[in-house]
Amino acid sequence: MFKGVTIESFQRHFPDEESCLQYLAELKWQQGFRCKKCGGEMWWKGKRWLDRRCQACNYNESPTAGTLFHKVKFSLLTAFQICFRLSVSKKGMSSCEISREYGIRQTSAWYFKRKVQEGMQSSEQFPLQGRVEVDEFVIGGKEEGNQGRAKGDRKIILIAVEKVCRNRKTGRAYAQCIEDYSSTSFQPFMEKHIDKKSRVVTDGWAAYAPLKNIFPRLEQVESGNGKNFPHLHTHIMNFKGWLRGIHHRVSENHMQAYLNEFHFRFNRRNHLGSIMHKLLSRMVAAAPLFLTLRELNG
Repeated sequence: MFKGVTIESFQRHFPDEESCLQYLAELKWQQGFRCKKCGGEMWWKGKRWLDRRCQACNYNESPTAGTLFHKVKFSLLTAFQICFRLSVSKKGMSSCEISREYGIRQTSAWYFKRKVQEGMQSSEQFPLQGRVEVDEFVIGGKEEGNQGRAKGDRKIILIAVEKVCRNRKTGRAYAQCIEDYSSTSFQPFMEKHIDKKSRVVTDGWAAYAPLKNIFPRLEQVESGNGKNFPHLHTHIMNFKGWLRGIHHRVSENHMQAYLNEFHFRFNRRNHLGSIMHKLLSRMVAAAPLFLTLRELNG
């Protein structure tokens, strides 16, 4: 398993294309071979190095087939280098930066970055615990004449942040785009990402009240313009600053992908040594991502 955060450690572990392909093969078939076409478990050597051919249906499968590395438009070594930078760099990289640094088309850079973001979405296996602060915020700028929770054409995001009491710092966090400010929109996210035994703290918005049936320790306090939720609002400001500073503009259709990217790194900030291995494992386990021309254009 690769562990490291320095370029030297990366280059030592992945010196060439073959080492990257070998790593993917080990991740993909670590539990044994299972043919994607017929489900057969017996295989022999395929057409190319590290390919496996199913003995039952003769289907030839490469280490990249059926993963987020499927049909990458540039070398696998370059793809690994981009994954490394996107996982260990505190702020990641924009597709324009990737395009300049690696000499690839900006469209190809954006498309691959979008694939990486697909591997960064939450596994939903580790709900927030202890004291969890929940609130909503919007992306899209202030609208004149609209106060409070007016939506307009802005994107609404629901966020939950875990507060670690022993050192008074922020623990993990999750965020999700939602349609409106109703309890119907709040409930799926909160059930997915928050332990029901947690002490959930929100502001006084009425839509949170019905959720006390699911989260018995939920309490509502006055926000005080954010003063009563300092960790939560600092986290929101950090996300907005990252979005403006690195990406400048993000399509509403892909906002969730950028939320996933930001929180994938944030939740593993104390475990950077293994973060790339975790990312590669998820990209191998995930299904290929295919976007239409309209989706590519945002």
